[in-house]
Formats: sequence, C-alpha cells, structure tokens
Amino acid sequence: MRGTALHNAALALAISAVAATGPAAGETFITFQVSGHDTYAYAINAGGAVAGSYGSGISHGHVRAADGTITTFDPEGSSDTFPLSINRKGAVTGYYSGSQYSGFLRKPRGKIISFDPPGSYGTFPFAINDSGVITGSWEDEGGGEHGFVRGSDGTITSFDPKDSIVTQPTGINANGDISGFYWPDGGTAHGFLRTPDGTITSFDVNGATQTFPFGINKKSAIAGYSFNGGTVSGFERTPGGKIKTFDLQGSTNTQAYAINDKGAITGDYADSSQVVHGFVGSPRSGFTSFDPPNSTSTGAFGINNDGDIAGSYETSGNQWYGFIRTP
Repeated sequence: MRGTALHNAALALAISAVAATGPAAGETFITFQVSGHDTYAYAINAGGAVAGSYGSGISHGHVRAADGTITTFDPEGSSDTFPLSINRKGAVTGYYSGSQYSGFLRKPRGKIISFDPPGSYGTFPFAINDSGVITGSWEDEGGGEHGFVRGSDGTITSFDPKDSIVTQPTGINANGDISGFYWPDGGTAHGFLRTPDGTITSFDVNGATQTFPFGINKKSAIAGYSFNGGTVSGFERTPGGKIKTFDLQGSTNTQAYAINDKGAITGDYADSSQVVHGFVGSPRSGFTSFDPPNSTSTGAFGINNDGDIAGSYETSGNQWYGFIRTP
C-alpha cells in the first residue's frame, strides 16, 4: 500500500546495539477497537487525539479524541480510506480510493476536502503540520511519482530531488521542512531534507544500500531506518547532518518512524524469534521495549511531545487493536 511504509548525511557514526529495557515503570496503555473491526492507529497529536483506520476488508477512517470518543468517517465516494497524520488542531490527512487514489484533508469540525495535484493519477498525502501544510506524493500518467507540498491555502507545489523517478515525502515539521526518500532511475533509495525555500539536501546512511527517513521534529532532526545487507537498522540524523544508527539488542530489523521535539524516537523491531515489539528512546538515552497486554505483535507509529505513543497490536486471536502508550 503506497504511502504507508507501515505499515515501510554528511557524517555517519558507527552502528550501536542498544539493550532494550522494559516495561517502563509507570507506563500505561489505553487500547481500543472500532465496532469490533481490526483497528490501526497511525498518528497522535499534542492533545492526545489519534487518527487511523479500521475495517474488515474495507478500510474506513477514525479519529479517537482524548476523552475516548471515536468518530468514524470516509470521504464521499470512498471505497477505502487511510488517514495517516493528525495535527494539533485535529485536522487529518491521508488518502482514499474513489475513481482513483486521491488525497483528503479532514478539518477539525469534520468537513472533508478532496484534492489532487494537476495531472495526478494517484495522490498519497503522508503528513500534516500544525499550520495545515500537507506533504506526500502523486503519480503521473507514466507511473513516475513526485513529491508535493500543499499550503494551508490549498496551493500545491510539486518537487523532486535531482534525478528522482520516485519521490516519497514522509514528514513535515512546524517550519515546513520535509523529510522523505527517493529513487533515481536504476538506483537505490536515498534520504532527503527539503526546506521551505525549495532547497533539497540528499543524504545516505554510511554503508547502507537503502535509506528511508520518516519523522522530522521542529529542529529538523530526522528518524528513519536503513538497509545494510540483511540488517535493517534505525537511525537518527541530527540538525547538523550527523547520523547515528542503532539496533535494539538481538534485532536484525529495527525501524524508526517518528521523533518528537524532545528527540524521543519510536518505532518497532523484530527479536530473534521474529516477534515484533515497540520501542521508544534515543541513541543517547537508550531504548525501552514495550508491548500492550496480550500482544503477539506490536507496531508503534506516532509520538507527541508528552511522549504518548500511538500504534497497533495483534492478539493471539488475530485481532488488531489500536493503543495509546503513556510513559
């Protein structure tokens, strides 16, 4: 599924295997499911509201307010809805399947606006900042994919790093800086940082064959993951361009998806038995492993500045639930 790597620098430092402690003292979990269907939580805002999808076969959107109230929604004409990001005000972005894949903005009071860049044959928004600026990708007639930024006034600007044939923005901060990755023709994935003036800086994790940046915080620190042989490692790129890679102890698959303004990173990793767990922390402070009660697999996707984490977990009955973890 495009746009959900969920579901998927100037200086690089050596990889660090980090022992994961857990569970953390005082951690609590709120778990929820929408109407008895598999439920996925992808993003959490400053107020603790969560956005994601639910469904059995067909996906619908949901917003879970901090008080536990769940509101479901679909853009008009949608056969599948995938919300991926929510900002401080409660505006949500993502994409849906209608006559083609199109982007949507759901305003805090529920009004839904659909949009596509000119010439788009498929639009996949990925992130929205607190000013309502949205970034993501769109597909042209020939199958090439381009990045876009949609201003709060609805103006859409397309962009690509040099030589890119596939551009996938994945994060946007309060300043309008955008993180993401791209592929040149016949090449491997590289990371990029785009500033609001249109300047694009390409970067790679040292020694990696593929670099996939995801979350970006207000200081433009970026979290993501990279491939190096058979190992998938998490990384943090500092605002100055230094990269620190990390693996949780015993993991050959560590994927970081989000970083908050305090530098806390969240994501998930597979242990030696290939069981997937959530984690939170940083290369400097170390990492804590976690799983909601009764979880057989945990995916952690969003974190706010209070350290609250949103994600999803599977039970032994093959049911998926959303969760919020508070530190």
